[in-house]
Amino acid sequence: MLVLGSFEKAKRYIQEHSSHDVTRQYEHFPCITISRETGAGADVVSEKLVELLGEKKINDSPEWTIFDKNLIQKVLDDHHLPSYLDKYFQESTSSAVTSLISETLTGQPASWSLVSKTSQTIFKLARTGNVIIVEMGANFVTAKLRNAFHIRLIADYEDRVKHIEKVYNLNRKEAENFIKKDDEARRNFVEKNFHKKIDDPQYYHLVINTSLIPYDETARIICRIVDNRFKEYSSHGSNEGTTALL
Repeated sequence: MLVLGSFEKAKRYIQEHSSHDVTRQYEHFPCITISRETGAGADVVSEKLVELLGEKKINDSPEWTIFDKNLIQKVLDDHHLPSYLDKYFQESTSSAVTSLISETLTGQPASWSLVSKTSQTIFKLARTGNVIIVEMGANFVTAKLRNAFHIRLIADYEDRVKHIEKVYNLNRKEAENFIKKDDEARRNFVEKNFHKKIDDPQYYHLVINTSLIPYDETARIICRIVDNRFKEYSSHGSNEGTTALL
């Protein structure tokens, strides 16, 4: 488990890397995006991955940090939006409510306000690097960034149900309903805003079945691939001063 809470680590990362120094090099450190089937263990894998990557961190580089649910707060902070609106940034928000809140705030349609603001935040975090961004269409937002590495986690349905039961202390029926609604919300979010299929493997560098590969081993595989690509890049250098991991 992480020593600091997820939100506190994210907050510290933001505070340390929010300067507007134009001399700063961006895309110099890797970014990992994780998409997952609900219950495939992205929470466990991400925390283990942060530990492993932290052990390989280069001096003076950003601390590896996870942005998942705390990404919502980052969006609110970035765009000076009231904190009571955080629930409207959830992927499960109905389109009617999203549009209403969006147009009230900015006079712009939802596709501009909510998704655009979130995408801006994701892009900024990814360019700073040493971040793991879970969901919110992060792999599509960062598709053209050379330092971004995209992962998709899947698992057997029964294993997913058990994981959700354990994490949220739910009974089987509640867990199944949770999975159905969460999967559908994320699938609809991606299709509506990016016009892509979230489960299409062509959008990921690696798809891992966590029912066949345990969480810890999954994290080690991802860590090893990212680390090897970083070393490969470093050995060849770059005329642009950015890390071309891919």
